Amino acid sequence: MIEQPLIKEENLIIIKEIESHPQITQRVLSQKLSISLGKVNYLLRALADKGLIEVRNFSELPGKLTKVKYLLTKKGIEHKMYLLQYFLKEKEEEFNRLKAELDKVSNEV
Repeated sequence: MIEQPLIKEENLIIIKEIESHPQITQRVLSQKLSISLGKVNYLLRALADKGLIEVRNFSELPGKLTKVKYLLTKKGIEHKMYLLQYFLKEKEEEFNRLKAELDKVSNEV
């Protein structure tokens, strides 16, 4: 599948945001994730390098800043499903650990 470094909740959030809002800016992603603009840029480049998203220019007017649209690829959709399953399993295991600890403390009292 995909290498370990792309298994982060930040990547899942970015993928979900891109899927919902293809014209989202890096600045908005930065604010939503509470991380630096540089890190968002780094994460988007990593997702693009792995073929999970495509970056397309949609404004090529002279003298204007280039606007981009982020598109989730088929591979990106598959990775999103993988991440959802991965984090669901992680959260379920964490819940079970906490429940067992709570049960243990309750029995001691």
